Amino acid sequence: MSNQNDAFKKIIAHSKEYGFIYQSSEIYDGLSAVYDYGPYGSELKKNIKEYWWKSMVQMNENIVGIDASILMHPTTWKASGHVDAFNDPLIDNKTSNKRYRADVLVEEYIAKIEAKANKEITKAAKRFGESFDKDQFVATNPRVVKYHTEMETIANRLGKAMTDGNLDDLKELIVDLKIACPESGSREWTDVRQFNLMFSTQLGTIAGEAGVLYLRPETAQGIFVNFSNVQKTTRQKIPFGIAQIGKAFRNEIVARQFIFRMREFEQMEMQFFIKPGTQQEWYKHWKESRLRWHKALGTADDMLRFHDHDSLAHYADAAVDIEFNFPFGFKELEGIHSRTDFDLRAHGEHSGRKQQYFDPTINENYVPYVVETSIGCDRMFLSVMTNSLIEETITDAKGKTSTRDVLKVHPALAPIKCAVLPLKRNHEGIVAKAKGIFDDLKLSFNCQYDDTGSIGKLYRRQDAIGTPYCITVDFDSLDDNMVTIRERDSMTQERVPIDKVEGIVRERVNMKQLLKSI
Repeated sequence: MSNQNDAFKKIIAHSKEYGFIYQSSEIYDGLSAVYDYGPYGSELKKNIKEYWWKSMVQMNENIVGIDASILMHPTTWKASGHVDAFNDPLIDNKTSNKRYRADVLVEEYIAKIEAKANKEITKAAKRFGESFDKDQFVATNPRVVKYHTEMETIANRLGKAMTDGNLDDLKELIVDLKIACPESGSREWTDVRQFNLMFSTQLGTIAGEAGVLYLRPETAQGIFVNFSNVQKTTRQKIPFGIAQIGKAFRNEIVARQFIFRMREFEQMEMQFFIKPGTQQEWYKHWKESRLRWHKALGTADDMLRFHDHDSLAHYADAAVDIEFNFPFGFKELEGIHSRTDFDLRAHGEHSGRKQQYFDPTINENYVPYVVETSIGCDRMFLSVMTNSLIEETITDAKGKTSTRDVLKVHPALAPIKCAVLPLKRNHEGIVAKAKGIFDDLKLSFNCQYDDTGSIGKLYRRQDAIGTPYCITVDFDSLDDNMVTIRERDSMTQERVPIDKVEGIVRERVNMKQLLKSI
């Protein structure tokens, strides 16, 4: 656990030091669970969004995009169920006065049991070596079977309590498991209470309930209320999807874990409208498609897993999370949900305008079903940082060892694609040549010109922000019109003609190659 904590602290520190993420309003001691993206963070985040948008909208002729407003008619949130049911079950510890999500306390208890089971499996794998049969061991080892049975029993009980909204059972589960406050160690708990997560504001000068507006807690409803508009103006036929990237807001009472759980965050969501009865087919399709999207970035198989929901939201008939192994364990990165026709039907009833589709193939009107893919852009950012930030020990030509922090982010997502570095910052000829190369390359890529240190220090800084290529201009460049190009991951250096540089960089950083690999 300490290694995981150290890794997480390193990501947070690296993000601040190198201009990826800052605490919001830091000069005023910050605003809890709100963060600002710095120069390199905003570029990386933009590239993540571009990768999602291109793969979802550009690569699918039956998916289109919109950009709906944050503020919506308040009846939207009544129809969607958010006014009445968008709550978190919270519990207070009487000794520490700390507040926790009751369901998360139980999930963390389950995670501890899972860690024990995994420890047994790891020990056995080392003991038996290549002859180890993991599936057989998991199915027959008494301790592992006991742990898995216990996990399943607790998860089923938690799922039932959450689905039924039974707060008494939820507290009783915490008491029965003898879960203690992580801070005080006390088991003195209050009753579990529900807290609505929506931020409210006022419309104009109108005071009171009639003027209440909400900051949207999700982007999906902006898609649903525009279903008819989009379908008619784009002449899409079922099945088709509507995608959107946008800000959402939740008044998280227990916000923590850096940018994993924030009060202001960004979502990348796609609602796929289908004929009723075909939801399982499309649910399976989008599960597989979204997993391929993540793996195309080079994410290892053991860093991702599916986790079926133990309790379903009121609108869903199936739901699964793609979980990523963050430094604090496997947590939700993306959700795929079969939402049935709940949303369109509810908006039709509350607005008095039927949200239907006329299907010419069967000559019939129906309310489409929906399969949703929803990923947190900020969580995706954190997963990229987790996957990419590596401390390496390197050995120079003289046998001297040192370490470097390198962000091995996929080149297509890298904030800076290449850096132009003059060997001498005050040599007129070298500077002029380097500036000319930079001015040419910046027309094609996000580049950086840096002459603020020795070449070794410049390389290290570019490694730390994830720049795939460094181009060094030296004295020989003035005579042979060639430069040294250094590749980030291997640190190999090659002498190439200046007119070849753009092509070399483009081949590696072009998002086209990434999209082709999905």
